[in-house]
Amino acid sequence: MSVKLLRVGTTYIPVNNVEQSAEWYLRNLGADLSYKDEDKAIINFANQSFFLVKANEKETSNFYDVAGNERFSITFEVNGLEALKALHNDFIERNVKVGEIENRGHSGRNFVFWDINGNKFDVWSELSPLFKEKFNIS
Repeated sequence: MSVKLLRVGTTYIPVNNVEQSAEWYLRNLGADLSYKDEDKAIINFANQSFFLVKANEKETSNFYDVAGNERFSITFEVNGLEALKALHNDFIERNVKVGEIENRGHSGRNFVFWDINGNKFDVWSELSPLFKEKFNIS
């Protein structure tokens, strides 16, 4: 293969109300708003663009694995366990729905959180070595 995919540029997230959802992401995740109309909003955070797309009621990005467990489609990373704990506490203070910090049997710790539309996301305490190298993060 002579050409490779280089990065994920945009992720699409289904939402019920574009205005309320965009405000939630700006307020709770520190996103920046690039564009908004009745059907979509383009927000930027975590070094990526996200399109919040108006979808049918109860539509989410979640899926169920073969064991019947509801899964998330995105894992965000923070730089270390202390950062994970601080973010978890910040989300609790902001009344963001969160799960407990978990040990899943691999390096680092994780927790899940949900947006106001029921989209489930994961946060991991281990920042990618390639990301650290590229952005000179220790």
